Amino acid sequence: MVSNNEEKLIKAIEELKRSRVRTLVEKRISEFKKLRKGTSREIFKELCFCILCANYSAERSIKIQKEIDDGFLTLPSSQLIGKLKEMGHRFPKTRASYIISARKHSDSIKSIVESYKDPKELREWLIKNIRGIGLKEASHFLRNIGYTELAILDFHILGLLARHGIIKKPKTLTKSRYLRIEDKLREISKRVGLNMAELDLYLWYIETGKILK
Repeated sequence: MVSNNEEKLIKAIEELKRSRVRTLVEKRISEFKKLRKGTSREIFKELCFCILCANYSAERSIKIQKEIDDGFLTLPSSQLIGKLKEMGHRFPKTRASYIISARKHSDSIKSIVESYKDPKELREWLIKNIRGIGLKEASHFLRNIGYTELAILDFHILGLLARHGIIKKPKTLTKSRYLRIEDKLREISKRVGLNMAELDLYLWYIETGKILK
């Protein structure tokens, strides 16, 4: 049985689909798909962005990504830490160490991505092989390079779903809970005729009034 609050959320999404937000969402999805066709190093820099986003602001991470750019590939540890500190990241040392650890895949990440047909299996590879990447970050990265089948369960989305009675906001987000909530979002995506990547952008807009990445 669908709650009244869930129906309100469905209605809000349907209204946004008929507004200018639809154009913004379609543009962003097109940009994600374009990045998937980019070089391994371009894809790697997006992975670094998602590493930065964990427990941190997406907007600030975007600014840092633009500023550091190829430095994700080349800066020595001390300089990368310094840049992250200078730009106000909450975890400069930890994030720098994760990025430097991931560099061993900077030239091969594109071929690794292309070797997997199942995005869920690719997500598992990322979690096992890239330090600092969990279910949310791996899903975020894959969405940002054009995959459309996975949910990005950050606190914005979890809070929105909880307020609409779709889930009880979890104190800790275990893998099993993550996957159950992801399945719930998949049901909603079918109801509103959107893929999971599109749905995430609409939900983010409802919660924040912005379309980011």
